[in-house]
Amino acid sequence: MRLQPFSLSIIGVLLLTVGACQHEPPQTETAAIAPADAEPTSCHSNMPQRFATATGAATTDSLAAPAKHASHQGMVWVEGSHFRMGATDNEGRPDEYPAHEVQLNGFWIDATEVTNAQFAAFVKATGYQTVAERKPDWEELKKQLPAGTPKPADELLVASSLTFSQPSQPVPLNDASQWWRWTPGASWRHPQGPQSNLEGRESYPATQVAWADAAAYARWAGKRLPSEAEWEYAARGGLSSKKYGWGDEDVEAGKPKANTWQGSFPNHDEQRDGFAGLAPVRSFQPNAYGLYDMAGNVWEWVEDWYAPDYYQTVAGRVSVNPHGPAQSHDPQEPTVPKKVTRGGSFMCNASYCKGYRVAARMKSSPDTGLENTGFRCVSSL
Repeated sequence: MRLQPFSLSIIGVLLLTVGACQHEPPQTETAAIAPADAEPTSCHSNMPQRFATATGAATTDSLAAPAKHASHQGMVWVEGSHFRMGATDNEGRPDEYPAHEVQLNGFWIDATEVTNAQFAAFVKATGYQTVAERKPDWEELKKQLPAGTPKPADELLVASSLTFSQPSQPVPLNDASQWWRWTPGASWRHPQGPQSNLEGRESYPATQVAWADAAAYARWAGKRLPSEAEWEYAARGGLSSKKYGWGDEDVEAGKPKANTWQGSFPNHDEQRDGFAGLAPVRSFQPNAYGLYDMAGNVWEWVEDWYAPDYYQTVAGRVSVNPHGPAQSHDPQEPTVPKKVTRGGSFMCNASYCKGYRVAARMKSSPDTGLENTGFRCVSSL
């Protein structure tokens, strides 16, 4: 049965803060629970926003002229070609169908996710302050809330970001508040909250970066964020109609292939891949194009706006260098624009999301930072 994932914004978080987040977790479950009629949700589907953006056309930094010419050091050249994009088996979600034809020009792509060391160089050079390091603007936030919604307590409107809080027992998989928390002081410098830091983690992916932050970095580096089509084509590594970038063998079969969640999500990770949480880049074998972590580790921002029916609008023809829909529309949160994220993360599990499938696509608001979300860049020059 193919079902639909859910999606939360800051609106949902505010409601959860005064409601679901205060509920006691179930005491009797022996395994993770999902409603019989609900999609096994994604570890990035339904991720809460930091604060809402009024329109789907507000953030276009990645399309602006780059600040300098890109260095291709640490990048891989991918020859342009024709490929079939989208799910071709019965494991996809509705927004992954139909598979459709795409023609791409060649492009350079980072071999790894942007690391903490690389992001730190950007911040040092520019003084940039990420979204998570800024105090939310209540005047902007309330535009997306029902009329008459009271202003949250001041302690909620502080610089913060979303961190993973592993429960000690199985919890319902349709309630992301059971394992995500708004954490004051969480940011790219402190990805798990103010008690954490980046010491010894220079080669780990930069996380807690919103789409706007990733786009700003890309422009500074003379690059841009990949289109969704470029990302999927690169992730496939030259393979056609395969579930994963390495073929059809399940991620947990044989030797570890990616940083994912083994065991019962979200309460027990067996760590058979050798990692609890993030892994340094290049910890697993690259795909045939020489690209690392195109599955697992962190979800990766791409350029495209999200619309659930976009693939239907381009079916039956060849899309040449597509960049997705002109604006975002998410029926589950129609006032909140979303950008696409790709690749899955260390939180993805076969019983929960399988976001490491090469066709899997998720969505998040451009101002949302997460402990399991990062990015890589591309260049056409």
